[in-house]
Formats: sequence, structure tokens, C-alpha cells
Amino acid sequence: MAVWINGEVVPDNEARVSVFDHGLVVGDGVFETVKVTHRTPFALTRHLVRLAQSAAGLGMPAPDLDQVRAGVQAVIDNSPDIPRARLRITATGGVGPLGSERGSAAPTIIVAIAEQPPRGESIDVVTVPWPRNEHGALAGLKTTSYADNVRALAYAAERGGSEAIFANTAGNLCEGTGTNVFLVTGGRLVTPPLSAGCLAGVTRALVLEWSGAEEADVPVGALQEAEEAFLTGTTRDVQPIRRVNGFELAAVPGPVTRKAIEVFAMRSAESPDP
Repeated sequence: MAVWINGEVVPDNEARVSVFDHGLVVGDGVFETVKVTHRTPFALTRHLVRLAQSAAGLGMPAPDLDQVRAGVQAVIDNSPDIPRARLRITATGGVGPLGSERGSAAPTIIVAIAEQPPRGESIDVVTVPWPRNEHGALAGLKTTSYADNVRALAYAAERGGSEAIFANTAGNLCEGTGTNVFLVTGGRLVTPPLSAGCLAGVTRALVLEWSGAEEADVPVGALQEAEEAFLTGTTRDVQPIRRVNGFELAAVPGPVTRKAIEVFAMRSAESPDP
């Protein structure tokens, strides 16, 4: 596979970044994951816009999105054609001090690609005891500071889950480690609003546009009691939830989830960059 670093394409086994890179030292960086199907990236424009928004939220210099787009194409062109891949765009604070303050170096921009294993037909999730802080400086930003997610996924795996679900400090449903959550309650398809602290997921936005879902605060316990529920994410599209904390939902997938899956597949096939 090829890797693009600051304008240069190299084989993945030759890709290098400095041990003083602020992304490594303190997790000072942002990223995007893009689905690639047979060399075609999906919703790349939306991902690049969110990359710039996350960088602005961290106070990082704005990435040159035209240059990043060229890097994406270079990596795809110089890597094998695989049916389903995940492409990651990472922007860090660049080389800096061994502390929280940034240096004066330019950001490090990396584009890498790898094969994406097929997802399961459904998924079991576990709610975790640590809340997302919807008032925090990183709320809603897609940063490389993912230690919370690593810990939460391990907690979920110990309890039979493949994804961890967070509440926020108000006790309302927030998000997964790399997913947004939709549930059907009282016949309504709802998802937490961005004010709940969740990431503005690209797939989430498309499902909202295409499936008539609404945003609403709901207590985290409503997920376990939902009539049906699903996750959305770049590498999942729309994935039904089977169990929440070991309790099986009534319909997997239910009619609303099934319709969301069908509509997403149909609409995403119409354009690779909706």
C-alpha cells in the first residue's frame, strides 16, 4: 500500500514521522476515515470539510484541502485495487516540544489506506460508565485523542459487546466510540442532537437527510428499551443493533432500520460524493 506524507508518496513500510511529532507526543491532531470501494472514495468532500472544521476547533492551521484531495487520489492510484478499503487522513500539530505547547513547525499531513474487513449483519453494544463531556473543548471534534475510546471498547469487549456507547454528563444518549446511534421509540426514528456532544458523523448526516429521522435528547437507558436501533458510521453504513447490555431488541433489523438500510444503499449508489 502507498502512504502520502506532506506531498510525498512512499511505500507503507518506508513511511516515517518524527518521534517529536505533536500528534504522537500529546495526541494533537485530527483525522477522517473515508470509505473507498474499488478505488472510489465516498463522500470525500464532506469528510474534507469536517477535517477543516476539526482543525479549526483545535486551533491548528487550516489544511490545504486541494492538496489533501490530491494526496487521497495519489494513495488510491498507487495502491492495489481492493473491493472495500478504509482511507485515513490525519493532520497533526507537526514537530514540537515534548509538552502540550505547540512548536512553530508546519502540520504533518498523512494519507494512508488499508483493506476494510466486512462488517457483521448486526452488532451487540454495551453502555460504558464514563460520560462524554458535551461542554469540553474537544466536543464534536474528530481528534486523534482516542484513549477514552480504546478503554471503552475494551470494557465493552469484556462484556460481550463490539461497540461501546457513551452517555453525556446530563445522562442522555451521546454516541459510540466511532459511531452515531439511532433508535426507534414510540414509532419515531431519533438520534441525539449535536448539542449532546456527539460527532457530526457524515453517515449520520446522510441518514438524517434521506430517512426522515429527527434529533432529540433521550436518556441513555432508552436505547436498551428501544423498539429497534442501529449504528451509523463510515465503515458500517447502517448497522442494526442486536443487543444492548446483553438484552436483545425486539426487532433486528426492524422495519424502520431495514428501510434506512435500503434507502442509504440506493442513494449512496447514485453519487460517490453526495
